[in-house]
Formats: sequence, structure tokens, C-alpha cells
Amino acid sequence: MMSAARLLSRRLPSAANRASAAGQFRSMGNAQSFHINTPDNTPETYFDFSEENYQRVNKILSKYPANYKQSAIIPLLDLAQRQHGGWLPVAAMDKVASIVEAAPSRVYEVASFYTMFNRTKVGKYFIQLCGTTPCMICGSEDIKKTIEKHLGIKNGETTKDGMFTLLEVECLGACANAPMVQLNDDYYECLTPKTMVELLEACKAGKPPAMGKWGSLPMNGQVSCEGPLGKTSLWEVPQPPKVDVERFKDGAVDPATVKAHMSY
Repeated sequence: MMSAARLLSRRLPSAANRASAAGQFRSMGNAQSFHINTPDNTPETYFDFSEENYQRVNKILSKYPANYKQSAIIPLLDLAQRQHGGWLPVAAMDKVASIVEAAPSRVYEVASFYTMFNRTKVGKYFIQLCGTTPCMICGSEDIKKTIEKHLGIKNGETTKDGMFTLLEVECLGACANAPMVQLNDDYYECLTPKTMVELLEACKAGKPPAMGKWGSLPMNGQVSCEGPLGKTSLWEVPQPPKVDVERFKDGAVDPATVKAHMSY
């Protein structure tokens, strides 16, 4: 009877086969799950919130009961990341841990789980390029090649001047306007190689295009997800069904009329 170890060895690809297979699939950016000291990122590196941000810290903490301070870990990490130029040094995570009175490892777990947190330095403009199926079939590979050629970097790299970092990521939820990138907090959609270069040049000049009315910016001139005919429906704000404000005045509800009471 074949041993479990031999069975497993048959199922696992050899090192040579793994190397060959790696070249057949697109590479997705992925942060390491552990910390490596660098000159600007050690536990001894100084970090503290600014006076202005401490006001925000207190406002965030006020949203939770005193014995549930750990609920504030995610918003506090986000605040620390924004203060520190878009990335989280380990000292910032330690500061958050001390504020919420948690073991540092609890904060590290959160920071290493969510991809919104960058635990290594990124450029001033952090380009997250969606490479999932809708964007891919609409030309994300061309956008990726355009960015790499124009900036002289590859996926996961930062330009020498620290201005741009490129990272290919999974779905960013703007499939209707593919291909697209998330540039820091902002979505730029309906991209072509030409408009991608225009966007990069605008960023170099310190003038990234402002977001549109609906919180994103399709780079082809359309409004949000409207098609070539423009807006064709929902001209008025839908009105909710009228509800009798005194329907529970007597405190009794007939189970048979629950749906009616809930305006179903």
C-alpha cells in the first residue's frame, strides 16, 4: 500500500514544473504576511499621531463602548496610514495597539489580512490596476503594458523618484466601466492607453483629474455608468411607499398583517 507521503509527492508538482507553470499565469501583487526590518521601518522607528489626528482618534474611539476599543483598529490603522504617506510602518501598528489596549499581534493580524493596508512603502500615487476577467477582456493588459512602458517599472515596483507604485489587483467592483485603475482613493475608468498616459502626466504635474459627480471619473467623457445614449431612465427620485405613522400606536400587531405593516 502506497504511503501518504509518496501519494502526496505524486500530486505535488516538481520544482521545475512549478517554475514552468509560474510563467504561464499572470502575476498578482501580494504582500508578505511577515515583517522585515528596513532602515525606515523597525519597531524602534518613531511614530505618533499628530495633534489634529488625535482629535480624530478620540472621535473614532467615542463610537465604541470603552470595553470594545479594539473595534477601532481598522479606522485607526487607516488614519495612521494616511498620516504616514500611504503606508503603515510597524511602529504605527504598535501605536494603534497601545491606544486600543490590544496585543500588537492582534493589530498585525488585521493589517496583514486587509489589502487596503500597505505595510511597505508605496509611491505618492499608488496605482492599483484591476486585472480580473471583465477588465482583462476589455484591455487591462494593454493598460498594464502602457503604465510599465511609460513609467519604466513592472508590477509591484515603484519609480525611482517615489512618485508611482504599480500593483495588479483583483476585482475593484467597477466592471461596467472596464478597464480601470484605482489611484489612491479614486477610480479612473473606461481607460485606453492614450488616456492612461494623459492621467499619468497629469499626476506628474500634480494635477490629477477631479472625480466626477458620482465619485469616479470615466476617462471617455461619459457620466458614471451611463451608456452612449446618456441617461434613459430614473429621471425622478423614486418615492417610498406611504406608511401610516400611527400604525403601531396601540402597540399591537396582527401577525397576519405584518407584511402590510412593513409596506411590502
